[in-house]
Amino acid sequence: MNFNFTFSGWDLLLLVSVSLMGTAVAYLHHPKWKNLILCLPIPFTVASLSLGQGVDSIHVLGTLMLILYTNGVRWLYLNAGLPILLSIVLAAGSYAVLGAVLVGVVPRTETAFWGLAVSLFLLSLLLVRVMPHRQEPGHRTSLPIWVKLPVIIGVVLFLIISKKMLQGFMTMFPMVGLLAAYEGRHSLWTMCRAMTIFPLWMIPMMVTIYVTQSRIGFGPALVLGWLVYLSLMIPFTLRHWRQTEQVELP
Repeated sequence: MNFNFTFSGWDLLLLVSVSLMGTAVAYLHHPKWKNLILCLPIPFTVASLSLGQGVDSIHVLGTLMLILYTNGVRWLYLNAGLPILLSIVLAAGSYAVLGAVLVGVVPRTETAFWGLAVSLFLLSLLLVRVMPHRQEPGHRTSLPIWVKLPVIIGVVLFLIISKKMLQGFMTMFPMVGLLAAYEGRHSLWTMCRAMTIFPLWMIPMMVTIYVTQSRIGFGPALVLGWLVYLSLMIPFTLRHWRQTEQVELP
């Protein structure tokens, strides 16, 4: 395993952006706002630029592992009865270990990419059906940000150091999800449901990048991917908020 440490401008931007997103998740009260921040593909974008590699099947599989991480935290905390911090550590550690193992096994072929992309998109559609919306309480942290920032910075630094080992899995690692799971421990169902919807926007973004990155370059392909992502996420989210607000009215 290669742990050669290099720190670029993209790494610094990743550190700053994840810290800001983590802070926002901690201090926003309503679960819907926490999940909106959590679902923004900013860490994916900056981590991809830091890694300097195009999108392939590893990124798609990492999206599935992100869903498994979120649901793993919920199961360990609510079903197994473990403390929330231990649940997060175990789920995140499993992601890192599994990613390090799979990175040398998963084929980077076109067939693998399309097979995983289609399968995950269909799985996401199914999971949305079996995970209906629940009304859960909001939560705003009472701890000062200087207590939380070292954790966020430590996680991002770990990823930067080990990015050659995790490669594409680094881009989907739950950097903000670690803090989001702790701050959203009273609304983990809502968080897990948001993560099952996330591939419905993320997979089209990845597909857009995949089919254009070799023709126009990775940077412009990312821009096109963002346009596709926002064109799907914004109307879906606004519609979902209107529906849930009507249901929650007395």
